[in-house]
Amino acid sequence: MMISLTNSTKISPLSPTSNDSPLNFLFLSSSSSNNNNKHAFQNRSSVSFGFGFPTKQYWRSCSSARELPHPQDPSQQHKKRQPKFKKNPSEDSSDKEKGVDPVGFLTKHGISHKAFAFFLRERYKSFKDLRYQIFNRHFNLQDLASGYELLGMHRNVQHRVDFMEWAPGARYCALVGDFNGWSPTENCAREGHFGHDDYGYWFIILEDKLREGEQPDEFYFQQYNYVDDYDKGDSGATVEEMFKKANDQYWEPGEDRFIKSRYEVAAKLYEQIFGPNGPQTEEELEEIPDPETRYKVWKEQHKDDPPSNLPSTHVIDNGKKEYDVFNVISDPVWYEKIHAKSPPIAYWLETRKGRKAWLKKYMPGIPHGSKYRVYFNTPTGPLERVPAWATYVMPDADGKQAFAVHWEPPPESAYKWKHRHPPKPKSLRIYECHIGISGQDPKVASFDDFIQKVLPHIKEAGYNAIQLIGVVEHKDYFTVGYRVTNFYAVSSRYGTPEDFKRLVDVAHGLGLLVFLDIVHSYAAADEMVGLSLFDGSNDCYFHSGKRGNHKFWGTRMFNYGDQDVLHFLVSNLNWWVEEYKVDGFHFHSLSSMMYTHNGFASFTGDMEEYCNQYVDKDAFLYLILANETLHTLHPNIITIAEDATLYPGLCEPTSQGGLGFDYFVNLSAPEMWLSFLENALDHEWSMSKMVSTLVGNRQNADKMLLYAENHNQSISGGRSLAEILFGKTVDRSSITKESLLRGCSLHKMIRLITFTIGGPAYLNFMGNEFGHPKRVEFPMPSNNFSFALANRQWDLLSKGVHNQLFTFDKDMMNLDEVERILSKGSGGLSTIHHLNDTTMVISYLRGPFLFLFNFHPTNSYPSYSVGVEEAGEYHIILNTDEKKYGGQGSINHDQYVQRTISRRVDGMRTCLEVPLPSRTAQVYKLTRILRV
Repeated sequence: MMISLTNSTKISPLSPTSNDSPLNFLFLSSSSSNNNNKHAFQNRSSVSFGFGFPTKQYWRSCSSARELPHPQDPSQQHKKRQPKFKKNPSEDSSDKEKGVDPVGFLTKHGISHKAFAFFLRERYKSFKDLRYQIFNRHFNLQDLASGYELLGMHRNVQHRVDFMEWAPGARYCALVGDFNGWSPTENCAREGHFGHDDYGYWFIILEDKLREGEQPDEFYFQQYNYVDDYDKGDSGATVEEMFKKANDQYWEPGEDRFIKSRYEVAAKLYEQIFGPNGPQTEEELEEIPDPETRYKVWKEQHKDDPPSNLPSTHVIDNGKKEYDVFNVISDPVWYEKIHAKSPPIAYWLETRKGRKAWLKKYMPGIPHGSKYRVYFNTPTGPLERVPAWATYVMPDADGKQAFAVHWEPPPESAYKWKHRHPPKPKSLRIYECHIGISGQDPKVASFDDFIQKVLPHIKEAGYNAIQLIGVVEHKDYFTVGYRVTNFYAVSSRYGTPEDFKRLVDVAHGLGLLVFLDIVHSYAAADEMVGLSLFDGSNDCYFHSGKRGNHKFWGTRMFNYGDQDVLHFLVSNLNWWVEEYKVDGFHFHSLSSMMYTHNGFASFTGDMEEYCNQYVDKDAFLYLILANETLHTLHPNIITIAEDATLYPGLCEPTSQGGLGFDYFVNLSAPEMWLSFLENALDHEWSMSKMVSTLVGNRQNADKMLLYAENHNQSISGGRSLAEILFGKTVDRSSITKESLLRGCSLHKMIRLITFTIGGPAYLNFMGNEFGHPKRVEFPMPSNNFSFALANRQWDLLSKGVHNQLFTFDKDMMNLDEVERILSKGSGGLSTIHHLNDTTMVISYLRGPFLFLFNFHPTNSYPSYSVGVEEAGEYHIILNTDEKKYGGQGSINHDQYVQRTISRRVDGMRTCLEVPLPSRTAQVYKLTRILRV
């Protein structure tokens, strides 16, 4: 079918082709206006103005996904484009990918279990299928993880705001808010191509409003600079001045007229071929002359043209009277002149107006700070929801309602980043924090409070990373942050998005990495404030039926087999890295998502339990995809797995059959310490159980994160170690000297052995480093919403035993900072060479360091023999019994240097005979080697 171009008004500039999803034509203008407005014009230099339709050459020449905006429909992205491979990779019988072995880590560790190996191979095939499906729909991993550039609400360079939402179960979609009087009809998705597609993606345009007396922009390519410096782009040049300058400096005579109409070139070409009254339909189309005939006619028509008008061009004749119309020779002078010119971007940029010009001419369609919701009409009736991709949400006082807040601060108010990411350390000393309870006053603390009072303390304490819990917007304050409602929003309880950016930036300036405790294993079940029944259906983001509900926690379970859900979750991870520059993620409660029984089953350790019918393969594929995407896009990112079942291969490379995490959490350690303190007498503690629990599986110990206690007491009703050891207060007048000495000694020893015996990572919860005497309990109905236990008593830092415990903890952290203890030794691991349940003594080596622990409550050993490999002098560099740490100072300073004796002990060539008081620990360093 032929369509006439002689009258450009007959052609819609937005007519989609039959092979494209109708929303494709809207995405470029939407995506290019997000965080890259200052580059949007340059990136679209080879794209038509207006909605900016990309040419095929434009996309084909794109070398980096991060360089250009992506105008694709997230429901059917790049439907026509095929990945590099033509067939499903799982159909290839011989896997040609180098270095990929689906059961590689089993071979490495000598694990032989046929059923589990078969499961890993099948899982790898499924992942290849998933990857094939993803690359049929997304250009690359960056594209998959950048959904936030399209969905949600975004400023467009052409004085408007674009909104997109995924709600496949809805029949009608509109935005309601204080900006339109909460009207469900004023700002709705249009019917047909540009409002929604067949995959459930809805698109709404909120046009900025002309102020009274102002006229619309004359040229369709007019753009406004919203996010750069305040005055940048306000050159004052009129469009007429720009055209004159372009005519004088760039254009050949007459060329600029094509800029005013995008169809003039095509119309002139059509007219040249068919005449001014050419055929309007395919039936009227006559036979088109061959290229040679058309070329000769063209040359005859232009034989008298002046040289300055057109270049001297000729079609190459190969001597056989066969013309190659694609190989043209031209005047060399003209050729060099044309190719020496740069694209005319600079002229267009002169017409881009700054924010002042926009404010003068327009009022925002939705002002910064406006409250809004998305309105759906569904088969079960109308409903309002907080948009799933909202970046700032304000719950009301009782938590049953919430509003999204349009966050578009003016440039002078937007946060300007000052610091870079700190380098990735070889060992992690993580300080776990909750912003709300970080203050001393009985209230919810803010980001600003945390910046001023807590960050300096963390730096002084010697930690190199912070882990934040409860930062993502969640249902009810007392849920700590684990019933997430809005995955892209910083919790408004603590401040604004700009406040959180400042917190991260200040932390980076102090050399602290920032990790987020991310909850992708389940979500809040509340409908009005979360994703449950988001579009009126039960299967939008979550499984339907029983599988979609956690058996014990009343939360919703994601459907990891749905590509739109994967797009949402993977983009969410990338959002926190790109928008807030976080350095890593602690993946919370993986066992609840990896098994259909949500991890609430008795595990015996049989490998069959990791590959039976209760395993959710889709959840594993998501975790592999999440780790691959994060580590590909951000090579220095750190991911930590929290899995109570210690699934095999948590920290193995995905190419070797693992899940790709950098660290895993040993959850058995804090449970063991609680069990010892609450259920056993001091002399009944088992050294063998202590070591086996702390060291765990030696095959994975180099990736293990250990802690003695974390925030769990805040939601489990338990007590901190200090509360168990000292009671609710450490008052010397109400506690005996013996009890105080016991509590102080065990508190230090528990932390020191946990810190040094395991892998290269350690975690401490806020306040526990100085023996915070009270547990954490959030305000809730059962305690009359009291804040008495929802704070931290920082004033204790300067008092008695708390000051002594903090001094010890600082020196313990400094031990790793200076000596690199956690990253030294044989593969970074400790070698336990002395373990005696009778004497209750444990000794292990880690590189040039010797660690000695005497847990016996009464027995002291004046000269205890322990083996060492290297003969020489050993100096005590840390002693828990020093008086400045609240100890008795039983070891004299002249005993701090010990020389080895040539006698085999513990299977080693030499030994030390050292004083070892009860309930004390020492760290020795080999400072001088003696040759025997």
